[in-house]
Amino acid sequence: MRLDKYLAENREVTRALATKLIESGNCTVNDVIITSKKHIVKLCDEIRLNIPEPQKLDILPESIPLDIRYEDKHVIVINKPQGMVVHPAPGHYSGTLVNALMFHCGESLSGIAGTERVGIVHRIDKNTSGLLVVAKNNTAHISLSEQFKERTIQKEYEAVVHGRVRQSLGQGRGVFTINAPLGRSVHDRKRMCVATANFKGTAREAITHYKALSVYDKFSHIRIKLETGRTHQIRVHMSYVGHSLAGDSVYGDGKPTFLNGQCLHAKRLVFNHPNSGELIEIESELPDYFKEFLRKLQKN
Repeated sequence: MRLDKYLAENREVTRALATKLIESGNCTVNDVIITSKKHIVKLCDEIRLNIPEPQKLDILPESIPLDIRYEDKHVIVINKPQGMVVHPAPGHYSGTLVNALMFHCGESLSGIAGTERVGIVHRIDKNTSGLLVVAKNNTAHISLSEQFKERTIQKEYEAVVHGRVRQSLGQGRGVFTINAPLGRSVHDRKRMCVATANFKGTAREAITHYKALSVYDKFSHIRIKLETGRTHQIRVHMSYVGHSLAGDSVYGDGKPTFLNGQCLHAKRLVFNHPNSGELIEIESELPDYFKEFLRKLQKN
């Protein structure tokens, strides 16, 4: 078995954290430091894993209102407003969702992802609104991470995009699928891009399904379902097919929309409860900025 897989299945770490620890020299096999996650472990190997203490950053709890849609001692589901950063990063060490969660939950948050990302299992962009599930303990974090990895968590979004999306074609009553791998741009490391034939970086599979709900003169209101959860996946994929998100300043076409960010909302989230196994389904209404933009489109 691969070393990273073995650690994820036998220690309280995610596959991603196992890889990070291995590559940083924190794992030995038979007293030899192993830095390749693909190392094959064998019967009777002696494996030691050193998990360093989380780096202590000056991240403080802050009394920031939270729109809580579900909560128990294992998980909490937040409806994040547009404009809020999910976790602290350079330039954003306060006012984030993590700061608010630390105040609301105290020490009841998983620590697997590190001090600056306590509880965070998945993210949505600063200028995307909508639902996120947060883990309150490490067992819940591992369970949710595995569900994301196995693609059993359902994530459904609504967005307004440029252009008129066709309604009568496509598979499954007008449902279109974008199957185009994504990788980090070699020209701008902050941007993602579709990996075309000449792409020189590392790409990962990315699959997006979308369907038009309403079509206006120059815009379309669409529903989006994700099979994978890559960074900026919806924004890059929709731009790739000629329907960039309204208000997207990075992947958009530059046309003014008078929005303070992309018109994208994580509307529905379905997952198995990490403790009971119960199917949890949460849905949120469209936020005011989204409804106001739709009203303007309906008037034109």
